[in-house]
Amino acid sequence: MYAFAAEKRLLNGSCRKTRSKEPTFAMARSPNGVIFSVIFLVFYLSAAAASREHRAFVRKTISSHDIVVFSKSYCPYCKRAKSVFTELNKEAYVIELDQRDDGSDIQDALREIFGRRTVPQVFIHGKHVGGSDDTVAAYESGELAKLLGIQSDEEDDL
Repeated sequence: MYAFAAEKRLLNGSCRKTRSKEPTFAMARSPNGVIFSVIFLVFYLSAAAASREHRAFVRKTISSHDIVVFSKSYCPYCKRAKSVFTELNKEAYVIELDQRDDGSDIQDALREIFGRRTVPQVFIHGKHVGGSDDTVAAYESGELAKLLGIQSDEEDDL
C-alpha cells in the first residue's frame, strides 16, 4: 500500500512531482484495521465508563462525610494533613489510595474534577481545602476550625 497518492503516481511513471496531502488509510479498510479499530473503541468506551464510576465515587464520598482525605499510607504529606485532624480531635474519613486496586483511577478522577492528582486532597463539608500545605495553613489561620464549627480558645475566654 502507498502512503500518499502522489508517491503512487511517481512509481507508476508519472514525471510530475506533486504530492497529495490526503493519505490513504489502507489499514482502516483491512480486516486487521477493522479489528484494531473495534478493540480501540471498546477500550476507550470502557475507560470512559470506569472514569464515570470513579468520578461518582469521589463525589459521593465527599458528600457523605464531614471530613474526607484522599491519601496514601506511606506519604509524609498525607500523614501531616491527617495529623491536623487528630490535633482537632476530629475523625477524618480517609481513603488510602495505595491500598485500593482502583487507587490510580480515583486519583485520575480527582484530577478531572478538581484539577489535582496529588495527595493528600482534603475536603470539609464538601468544600475542597486542598493539599497538605493548604490544610496546615487553614489550621494555623483558624479557617479549618471555622469550617468544622469549632470555637477557638480565644472565643471561649470571652
